Amino acid sequence: MKASVVTPNYNGKEFLKTYFDSLNRNKDFVGEVILVDNGSTDESIEFIKDYSSNLDFPVIIIRNAENLGFAKAVNQGILKSSYPYIFSLNNDTQVEESGIKPLIDLISSDEGIFSVASKMVQFDNKKLIDDAGDEYNILAWTKKTGENQPAENYDEVYEIFSSCAGAAMYNKAILDKIGLFDENFFAYMEDVDLSYRAKINGYKNLFCPDSVVYHIGSATSGSRYNKFKVKLAARNNVWTVYKNFPIPQKILNFIFLFLGFLIKYLFFVKKGFGKTYLEGIKEGLKTRNKINKVKFSKKNTKNYFKLEWKLIVNAVKFLKK
Repeated sequence: MKASVVTPNYNGKEFLKTYFDSLNRNKDFVGEVILVDNGSTDESIEFIKDYSSNLDFPVIIIRNAENLGFAKAVNQGILKSSYPYIFSLNNDTQVEESGIKPLIDLISSDEGIFSVASKMVQFDNKKLIDDAGDEYNILAWTKKTGENQPAENYDEVYEIFSSCAGAAMYNKAILDKIGLFDENFFAYMEDVDLSYRAKINGYKNLFCPDSVVYHIGSATSGSRYNKFKVKLAARNNVWTVYKNFPIPQKILNFIFLFLGFLIKYLFFVKKGFGKTYLEGIKEGLKTRNKINKVKFSKKNTKNYFKLEWKLIVNAVKFLKK
């Protein structure tokens, strides 16, 4: 069984040789690579065309005249794909040999599994975790599990709230049911939103320790904190709550959501991005009606209760640390 690898690229030429070579070492499980270029100006396209002759799988290039964002680019790749599983993969990554097979084995073992996250390890320090699954809580905070912790400690399969789309396998059949990435998000939180929708519909997201992917991180957007990222993430977090929380859940969690956004604001004030964060919040509130809310269905009532409990547990875990 093989997967379609879908990767957005924006001026990532310097990373592409490492990226392609690592995929070639997993050639038995790569059906195709769909690389969606978001208007690169660094000769990425020329490199891909030349280098693809060295690879043991077809490379499909989709060219956008401008940067349409991560969500739109991945969706373009998904719609072009030919295989039942989609491996969403950042361009600034290196997949360890035999890193794709465990993802396919795990996601195909149960029809209720929507996504499977790779063990993302820091490229410059291969003993430390970059991301071992994302968690989300009632404070509207997202946390990367295991960040800066020893990679050897994360060696078991476990359920996570969301798979980081930087290295995650998705079941295409379920995507057809719940929808693709929300292109309004552009970038950031689009994978949490997608995973939230999956959980509303009763599907699971798992962490796969045997799939190791080395990640450089922030290669496209720049530093960990910058105006672009802070504003976009703040806006998208407002949209995530508005879109996925039914009214009773919004009312129940209002005080926690308010505190969560307030604490985040104070955090970014210290980082020098307080004004930028507020601009993102204001934009999210002002433009929330452009987002299509998830329609409430009685059949998913049990799933909403499970989600609420998970949000509470995640908040308690976070505050304990």
